[in-house]
Amino acid sequence: VQLQASGGGLVQPGGSLRLSCAASGFRFSRTGMGWFRQAPGKEREFVAALNRSGGPTYYADSVKGRFSISRDGASNTVHMQMNSLRPEDTAVYYCAAPSRRMVGSLWRIATMYDYWGQGTQVTVSS
Repeated sequence: VQLQASGGGLVQPGGSLRLSCAASGFRFSRTGMGWFRQAPGKEREFVAALNRSGGPTYYADSVKGRFSISRDGASNTVHMQMNSLRPEDTAVYYCAAPSRRMVGSLWRIATMYDYWGQGTQVTVSS
């Protein structure tokens, strides 16, 4: 299983970025995906997730209305569009995939995910 995250970078407050996570080595069509982030000195936290059919979607309260997660079955890729970025969004962002059936609040728990990408740095600063 491989998860390759990309799309991070430096952006000014209020700007946008689109993260992508390319998946391989498992049946992407049968697996939901999630994004987590970890800022320096802080624990890894849930950002967004969606199930194998693309819905429902789940978001942390801190990003609801600003971030949007989606999946592209043709390219085995999960995207996360991040708008209205804030300095507090600065973190390393990780994509992750579970190997078990996920429901409800389980999507928000990092230990429920079995496969992780390498992370991509997002820095929001003027």
